[in-house]
Amino acid sequence: MLVRTFGVSVLLTAAGLVAALLYDGPKALFVTAILVVLEVSLSFDNAVVNARVLERMSAYWQRLFLTVGMVVAVFGMRLVFPLLVVGVTAHLSPWRAWRLALERGDPDTPGSYGYLLHDAHPAIAAFGGIFLLMIFLDFLIDEHKQLHWLDPVERLIQRAGLLRWASELIALVALVGFTLVYRHHTVEVLVSGVAGLASYLLVNGAAHRFQGSGENGGAAGAVVATGKAAFWLFVYLQVLDASFSFDGVIGAFAITSDPVVIALGLGIGALYVRSLTVLLVRRGTLGRLVFLEHGAHWAIGALAVLLLVSIEHEVPEVVTGLIGVGFIGAALVSSLRRNRLHPA
Repeated sequence: MLVRTFGVSVLLTAAGLVAALLYDGPKALFVTAILVVLEVSLSFDNAVVNARVLERMSAYWQRLFLTVGMVVAVFGMRLVFPLLVVGVTAHLSPWRAWRLALERGDPDTPGSYGYLLHDAHPAIAAFGGIFLLMIFLDFLIDEHKQLHWLDPVERLIQRAGLLRWASELIALVALVGFTLVYRHHTVEVLVSGVAGLASYLLVNGAAHRFQGSGENGGAAGAVVATGKAAFWLFVYLQVLDASFSFDGVIGAFAITSDPVVIALGLGIGALYVRSLTVLLVRRGTLGRLVFLEHGAHWAIGALAVLLLVSIEHEVPEVVTGLIGVGFIGAALVSSLRRNRLHPA
């Protein structure tokens, strides 16, 4: 199973590293390898959350997730997205943004590609932060959730579900709070945060709306989404991946401003994360290690807060990565301990 799941990832890794070497020599090869590690270390929680969604999709849509979805992830988010952000914020054409990116100017130099992307960071962080915060809140506030990991805290948060639109209200209060604190970016933070909230409500709401009319029984009696329901789950996964990739893309520019190297490094890392997602689904890992999903959502909540904090304060990538790994590791230990105490 490991060979079948990660075989393509290994082959494309070799191809990507060779491409980096041919593109700009040993330096590009070394930086690409660093970016692969950066992307994987920041995305453990992404794999766990994606796996839970992917469990509800048929084998056909799972294959699309690894093929078409991978193209969107690598070329869309890791290459085209930064170009679009720079083009929109600096009023440049996509071609001019691409030419500017290939100039490899110092990110600290005004007018350079890296500088312009860093200048757009407040809007990106507000969008991604609110989107991820909604994922975290909806998971914990779900009134039907019976299993709790951090029991007292999770039960307390779950009680907020007695209030209608609790997740949306908490997210809006958080957004307004950060907007009032960060007065230098008031308009862009507010607009981008509302856009993040609206995007979450659109794709998540559409997935739930169509799921009722697009489900079929799976082989093991599990519910598998097809048709419109599967399509919207697929869209949800792409937006989710985009939100998770914000910190990786921005962090990559602290290492290099070359868009080709960034796309190669982060793209290879994203491929491993997606292969890990499929492995979790095929092995039924989330059913056996029941607290992994909780740990992943707590990591998402931490990442959401860190993204909002990073609007005006730099947050080192190592902090983001360690917090995510820490939550996942603690949830893994708790799951194994629970399995020993309750073998049934």
